[in-house]
Amino acid sequence: MVRLSNNLVGILNILTFLLSIPILAGGIWLSRQANTECERFLEKPVIALGVFLMVVSLAGIIGACCRVSWLLWFYLLVMFLLIVLLFCFTIFAFVVTNKGAGEVVSERGYKEYRLGDYSNWLQKRVNSQKNWNRIKSCLQDSKVCRSLIDDGSNTPAETFYKEHLSALQSGCCKPLDDCNFTYVTPTNWTKTAKGSTNPDCVAWDSDPSILCYNCQSCKAGLLDNIKSDWKKVAVLNFIFLVFLIVVYSIGCCAFRNNREDNAWKRYP
Repeated sequence: MVRLSNNLVGILNILTFLLSIPILAGGIWLSRQANTECERFLEKPVIALGVFLMVVSLAGIIGACCRVSWLLWFYLLVMFLLIVLLFCFTIFAFVVTNKGAGEVVSERGYKEYRLGDYSNWLQKRVNSQKNWNRIKSCLQDSKVCRSLIDDGSNTPAETFYKEHLSALQSGCCKPLDDCNFTYVTPTNWTKTAKGSTNPDCVAWDSDPSILCYNCQSCKAGLLDNIKSDWKKVAVLNFIFLVFLIVVYSIGCCAFRNNREDNAWKRYP
C-alpha cells in the first residue's frame, strides 16, 4: 500500500504539472504574438518558468508514485535550492526597498520623486541605458500617461495641482515643480526663462512619446512602484516559503519510505 506521504507528494505535483501547462502555453503564445520590446522581454521568463515547473513536478510524481528514489532525490534537491533562493530573495527584497519615498510638494495633491532617495542597487539597474530602454518601452506601451492626455485637455491648473497622481504619472508624465514651467494641460507645459538647471527640466518635452520618460524623476517613480510591489511580493514569498517547507518535509518522508521499501525488497 502506497504510504500517505507518497500520495500527498504525488497529488501536489500533479496539480503543479497541470499549472505548468497554461504557463508554458502562455509563454509560447507571447513569443509568437509579441510586437513590442516589453512583450519580448516577458516571453523567455514565462517559458522558462513553465518548463521548470513541468520538469520538477514530473520528477516528484514519478519519484513518489513509482518509487524511483533518484528522481525523488533530485526533486528534493531542487526544492531545497528553491527554498534557499526564495528565503534569500525575500530578505534581499526587504533590504533594497527599505529606502526611498515620495516628497510632499507644497499646495499639491501629488508627490514628487528623487532617484537619489532609493537604494544604490536599484539606482544602478535603472541607470543602465540598456535596461532603461526596455523599461521605457514598457512604460510607453502601457500608456501610463494616456489617461492624463485623453481626459486632461480641459483640466484647469488649479484642479490638476490637487490631483493625486500615481508615482509613475508624477515622475514620467509631467515636469518637476522646480522647473517652473507654465501649465497648459497635464502633459503640455511651456518652458520659461526662469526654468531650473535640473537636467530633468532639459529632458522634458511635451511630445506624448517623450514627455519625461528620460527623466531621473521617471526612474524614481518606477522605483517607488517597485518598492511597493516588492514589499507585497516579499509577504507572499514568506507564505509560499512556509508552504514549500511543508511540502519539502512531506517529500523527505516519501524519500525515506522509498529507501525502506527498497531495502525490504533486497532483504526479504
